[in-house]
Amino acid sequence: MNFRNSLGDFFVALCSLFSSFAKPSRIGEVEGISTKALNPQIEQLYRMAQKPSRIILGLMSGTSLDGLDMALCRFSGQGLQTQCEVLHFDSVPFEEDFKVSIRAVFAKENIHFPSLCTLNAQIARTHANIILQTLQRWGIQPSDVDALASHGQTVMHRPDRSGHFPHSTLQIGDGDHLAHLTGIITLSDFRQKHIAAGGEGAPLAMFGDYFLFTKAGEDRILLNMGGIGNFTYLPANQDSKGILVTDTGPGNTLIDAWVRAHYPGKSFDEDAQIARSGKVNTEFLRALMDLSFFKEAFPKSTGPEYFNLAQVKSLAPAGISSEDVMATLTRFTAESIALAIQTYTKITTGSIFASGGGARNPLIMEHLRALLPGFIVQDSAALGIESAAKEAVLFALLANETLLDPGVARDRRLGDSPWMTMGKISLPN
Repeated sequence: MNFRNSLGDFFVALCSLFSSFAKPSRIGEVEGISTKALNPQIEQLYRMAQKPSRIILGLMSGTSLDGLDMALCRFSGQGLQTQCEVLHFDSVPFEEDFKVSIRAVFAKENIHFPSLCTLNAQIARTHANIILQTLQRWGIQPSDVDALASHGQTVMHRPDRSGHFPHSTLQIGDGDHLAHLTGIITLSDFRQKHIAAGGEGAPLAMFGDYFLFTKAGEDRILLNMGGIGNFTYLPANQDSKGILVTDTGPGNTLIDAWVRAHYPGKSFDEDAQIARSGKVNTEFLRALMDLSFFKEAFPKSTGPEYFNLAQVKSLAPAGISSEDVMATLTRFTAESIALAIQTYTKITTGSIFASGGGARNPLIMEHLRALLPGFIVQDSAALGIESAAKEAVLFALLANETLLDPGVARDRRLGDSPWMTMGKISLPN
C-alpha cells in the first residue's frame, strides 16, 4: 500500500526510509542515515497504518452540549473496503457550570476573548479526564488505543454568503492537550481542510455514510438531527458523483433553546410532551420557512449563529403560547428537512435512516413520515450502529482515512464535496 500521500509531505521521506529496512522492526543504518534519532511517535504512526486493524476512539460534542459522545471502534481497511466494529459507546454528560462557560462564547458576535482562550485548554482537559475515566470503566488501557479522533467543540460556524470573505469555522478543545494528557496520538480539527479545499466545513458525514452504508439498488438518505439537521443522499446506483450532502436547517437547536429558556430544570422536550400540548401556528411557521437560508442554493451549511432564540422571538406572533411555539418549532424542523430532501435530491421514494437527538423525538419522526409518504423513515440503528453513536463513529472513520487513504489528490471530490484527508495530528510527547 502506498502511504506517500496519506499523511502529508512530512511522511514522504519516512515511508521510503522504512521501505529500506531489512527488518522493519529494527532501527538501523539506512543509506548512511542514522535512524536511531527518528522520533518513535512518527514511527508509531507508520506502524499504525500498516496494522491489519486499528482501535480508534471517536469523540463528538455537538452544539446541544449534552455531553461527550465516545465510540471505541475497530477499523480494518479503508474507503469502500472499510469494516467498522463499535466495541464500546458511552455519552458522558457535562457539568452545568462547564456548559454555561461554553454558552458564554458560543455563536456570539461579542465575547470575552480571554474566556475563549482559556476554554480551548479547559475543554481539552475536561475531555481528557472523561476519556481516561471511561477507558478505565471499559477495562481498556490508553496504550491499547491507537488514536483519538476529536471533533472538538464548535463555538462559531460562519459560511460566507457575500463572496467577500472565506467560509470559516472554529472548534476548540486543543488536540495537543488531549494527546499529552491521555498519552494517545490525536487527530483533531477536521473541518479546516474541508474549508481550505472549497467546502463549508460541514456537513462531513458523507464520507462515513458512503463508505459504511451505501447499498446497491436502494436510494438512501442518512439524516442526522443534532443541533442542526443535515443529510447524505446515497444513490441506488452507488455512483459517488451522485452523492449529495447539505445542512437542512434546525434540528434540535431551536427546540432545546426554547425549553431551556421557558421550562426551568429542563434541557429538551422529552418525548415531545410539550410540543404535543400545543398547536402549530401556521402564520409563525410560514414566517420561519420564509427565512433567507431556505432560498440559498445547495449544498449549504448553517448553525445556531443563524437559527437562534433572537430569531424565534422576532418572528413569533404576539401572544402566542409557549406550547404553541414548541409545536411550531417541532413542525419547522420536520418541514425544513422535508423541503431539502424534496428540492435537492428530487427523489420521492427510498429509505431514510435518522440519527441524533431528533431521531428520539417521536413527533419529529411522525411529521417526517407524513411529509415524506414515499419514504421508509426509521432509526439509523437499523444499519447496525446505535444512532447516538453515529457522529462519534464517523469522526473515528475520518481519522482512519487520514492514516490509510492512498488515493489523495488535490482536486478529488466525493459527490458535491471536496475529498481530502482531514485532521491535524498531535503527538503525545
